[in-house]
Amino acid sequence: MIKTEAKRLGFLSCGISQAGFLEEEAPRLEAYLNKNMNGEMRYMENHFDKRLDPTLLVEGSKSVVSLLLNYYPEEIQTDDSYKISKYAYGNDYHHVIKHKLKSLLYFIQDEIGEVGGRAFVDSAPVLDKAWAAKSGLGWIGKHSNLLTQKVGSFYFIAELIIDLELDYDTPVTDHCGSCTACIDACPTEAITDPYVVDGSKCISYFTIELKENLPSEFKGKFNDWMFGCDICQDVCPWNRFSKPHKEPLFNPHPELLDMTKKDWEEITEDTFKKVFQKSAVKRTKFSGLERNIGFFKD
Repeated sequence: MIKTEAKRLGFLSCGISQAGFLEEEAPRLEAYLNKNMNGEMRYMENHFDKRLDPTLLVEGSKSVVSLLLNYYPEEIQTDDSYKISKYAYGNDYHHVIKHKLKSLLYFIQDEIGEVGGRAFVDSAPVLDKAWAAKSGLGWIGKHSNLLTQKVGSFYFIAELIIDLELDYDTPVTDHCGSCTACIDACPTEAITDPYVVDGSKCISYFTIELKENLPSEFKGKFNDWMFGCDICQDVCPWNRFSKPHKEPLFNPHPELLDMTKKDWEEITEDTFKKVFQKSAVKRTKFSGLERNIGFFKD
């Protein structure tokens, strides 16, 4: 019933797992933080226990309902353009998904009765990829993104953590095999080992999270990505199965797809506000985007 309603709301798929301590993730997260792979993202060091155990995050929780929402666009930017990650083409996904999640929670409460829980979209210390994998929605690829055989990896992950006991799904097997396409393609060598990404070397980290000057040793290695990066996903063989989303709110601003490098270099704050009025790109601010574009110039 819950999965049927999730499909009706536009979610790609829905999987359910039992809330509890993520034993396998604990040592990985600890090693990641000890090696400072989170860079300036200090918030990742907070709430360590809650990240690994949703029962500490939502009192009395019994189930994690994981959901995927497709964002793969029908059209992409021109070759003569500085690039933004496809997930940021349309409206900020936080708002779009939160609305759908709350609708699903209200549906569960209407159908079943008093059910407590919370909706999460990147908004709290939840290891969403780990829960999605545990719920059978895909496997974690060598680029550390969730992968599925049918639709690749261009989707958002969100979850409801609720105090309702349900039937639980089981994980699927890994289908990366001997492929190293993502590792070979990363221009900053951020994928240090299969399944290990050094966040502090990732283009997405540099162009979104890093507030200081961009490190000169990476000059010429951004491949024209000015907000986020899709390289490891673009080269993944499983993404040949990606299909365009059907969410009108994820459609890009009409001007976005037509802008050239020259347009970006001459962008004004007014144009920035107009094109990215409801986009996640606002997170980097006009000054951040200017800094990123300036990094491409000699």
